[in-house]
Amino acid sequence: MGVSGDELVRAFEGPCRALGLELDDVELRGATLQVTVERPGGGLDLDLLTEASRALSAYLDEHDELAPAGRYELEVSSPGLERRLRRPAQFVRAVGARVSARTLPGTEGERRVEGSLVSADEEGFVLELADGPRPIAYRDLERARTVFDWEADLAARRAAERAEKAATGGTAKRARSKREQAASEDRRGDERERVAR
Repeated sequence: MGVSGDELVRAFEGPCRALGLELDDVELRGATLQVTVERPGGGLDLDLLTEASRALSAYLDEHDELAPAGRYELEVSSPGLERRLRRPAQFVRAVGARVSARTLPGTEGERRVEGSLVSADEEGFVLELADGPRPIAYRDLERARTVFDWEADLAARRAAERAEKAATGGTAKRARSKREQAASEDRRGDERERVAR
């Protein structure tokens, strides 16, 4: 790729914004140009990803100096539940999330840490760990990613289901007993019909 990932991020932000999307990252892996986008507030579906892919493909056709040299495949996807964090803007958007980070050898403190991302700026970020806050400069970072808490998500879903059942329980019971009563009347009607024939 003749241009850097940061240049492509800046170039692709406009076409993505026009579709109501936020550009998350751009990376060339082998012969695949991977672009990740998300929709603020959620609701990113396959149709919108297809539209984004067409828009970015057309943009690259118009600006071939930005395209990778040789044959390549453009892949547009959502970042997923657990996403890599590489740029300051990604860290800023992930504030409040659980993050796993690994620092470069020679960096002070434990190399592998996981905690809640409490703040981020252009220089680095701060993770809240069990023993307190840990500031990490981007220059000391080897890699980082968000960590999806499957147990907390499952507990939240179960709590929502219980709350919904509790809220509709009386209504559901009344509806069920009306259905049962109607079915019983239908059976009696069938019986009367049989007797009459």
